[in-house]
Amino acid sequence: MPQIVILPHPVLCPEGAVLEAPAGKSVCDVLLENDIEIEHACDRVCACTTCHVIVREGFESLNEQEEKEEDMLDKAWGLEPNSRLSCQAIIAEEDLVVEIPKYTINHAAEKNH
Repeated sequence: MPQIVILPHPVLCPEGAVLEAPAGKSVCDVLLENDIEIEHACDRVCACTTCHVIVREGFESLNEQEEKEEDMLDKAWGLEPNSRLSCQAIIAEEDLVVEIPKYTINHAAEKNH
């Protein structure tokens, strides 16, 4: 089973984590199932950028981005060439290394990052 290495995030995952990640699940779902409370303001329907992650390793193994995700990512804070919306990034058979950006663009956030 593939693994996701989550790099340390000051609030959501201060120590970092290594998670089992079943192929076919989204990165967002795996994070949430492992008590890493990544924001997902639109309830994982690709209508915001709050679940933005940067895939440091394994980016090419993920499913191809659809146009809607690409359009949404243009609005993400800290966008990089290997950025994905974690709700749309479907895990394949390769391990991933993922960074959760320090900030999101979410005017309705109930918690600070």
